Amino acid sequence: MIFNSLDFALFLPIVFVLYWFVTNKSLTLQNILLLVSSYFFYAFWDPRFLLLLMFSTFLDYYTGIRMHDANGHKWRKFWFWLSISVNVGFLAVFKYYNFFAESFAGLLENFGLHVEVWTLQIILPVGISFYTFHGLSYVIDIYKERIKPERNFVDYAVFVSFFPLLVAGPIERATHLLPQIQKKRVFDYSQAVDGLRQILWGLFKKVVVADGCAEYANMIFNGADDYSGSTLVMGAIFFTFQIYCDFSGYSDIALGTARLFGIELLRNFSYPYFSRDIAEFWRRWHISLSSWFRDYLYIPLGGSKGGTWMKIRNTFIIFVVSGFWHGANWTFIVWGALNALYFMPLMLTNSNRSNLEIVAQGKYFPTVRELLGMVITFIMAVFGWIFFRAQDMTHALKYIQGIFTDALFKKPDLPELADLTIFFIFFMLIIEWIGRENKYGLEQFGKRWYTPFRWLFYSFLIVCIIVLSGKEQEFIYFQF
Repeated sequence: MIFNSLDFALFLPIVFVLYWFVTNKSLTLQNILLLVSSYFFYAFWDPRFLLLLMFSTFLDYYTGIRMHDANGHKWRKFWFWLSISVNVGFLAVFKYYNFFAESFAGLLENFGLHVEVWTLQIILPVGISFYTFHGLSYVIDIYKERIKPERNFVDYAVFVSFFPLLVAGPIERATHLLPQIQKKRVFDYSQAVDGLRQILWGLFKKVVVADGCAEYANMIFNGADDYSGSTLVMGAIFFTFQIYCDFSGYSDIALGTARLFGIELLRNFSYPYFSRDIAEFWRRWHISLSSWFRDYLYIPLGGSKGGTWMKIRNTFIIFVVSGFWHGANWTFIVWGALNALYFMPLMLTNSNRSNLEIVAQGKYFPTVRELLGMVITFIMAVFGWIFFRAQDMTHALKYIQGIFTDALFKKPDLPELADLTIFFIFFMLIIEWIGRENKYGLEQFGKRWYTPFRWLFYSFLIVCIIVLSGKEQEFIYFQF
């Protein structure tokens, strides 16, 4: 089941009504309803995926308790590594086995040795990277004695599988989400309205902007040999806005949906394309994943406390691992390494924390310096996204080579309807620029307008979503 589907449009109000009008007298019943609803939501893709989710949930629940109750460090360590090994093992088998097998065979080919590779013909379970990271952080926090294990299985299972975040995040922490699950929730009208507003904005970004960009990005990337350099640039720009509006749109819908049930999820995006340097970009892009790698990988490796070599090593590790987390392809690894290279000058000059506040805070327009920083950072991001989108390294390099030709300065060869998508990109950017100091672009936009004008604006967004919604397009991050 995907957010931009008729199925979800029926599913959500049914769960909402049952949650607030049938089970509202009992916190236990509310949590059971959330768990059953979440399992139904997930099983809608493939019931077999649900068995893996349930096994992973029970494994981390059980090992967490055994770690805490163990007699001696030896047994704590045993249960800890059992959970880590099984979780990482699932990821390795489902997501990375074929990549390693084929890469190893390719390496042997370079030495004149031909081997037959046995690959697995299996489907990658939706959201496995996300719910596995939920479990890993929980188990690590118990092992490090930051938290105590949750002994109510229903509460823990809701933490792992709460349907708004189940398949594409944000990646939650037990310290943030579990207390909300265990606390009595009372319906808050203003919170629910705010949730609906964020859902509306997320759907607009996904259906109108991201899916519109996808049409032209796919057309250009899939036929890159037939297009001019300027058109290839536009293809990369279309994908740049596709992936942002697709993923941040998902996050907006997830956060807004959670608010309907009285739960606040971690923020996942904070206007990354308004960043003035690449360090700021990564503080604002996929925040829950970036902070996860910071807390559970970068800091344990030594962070930035060591010498220059250690800082460089740790930075490359975290970016390359982040790239590899996205998919089993050399393009993702190169994308991660490229962003590490982007980050190096800032880190070595200790200027990676220069831009902590939102750009042009309290002002209408950025300074010339801020604008220049935003443009340069955006160009760097666009170039990096070419590797992320390409089918393989050969495709990526040929695409880049095709850009730098005499045709780079010709008028892009785009269908006339592409102008409508470009209009909506600028429309989205204007809304988000105006609302950049808020949690999401539409949070305060139009609140002080005369009520009929505000509802006319909301109606415009709804009409755009309905008219431009064609075939249901899955969210990009479902594949990760």
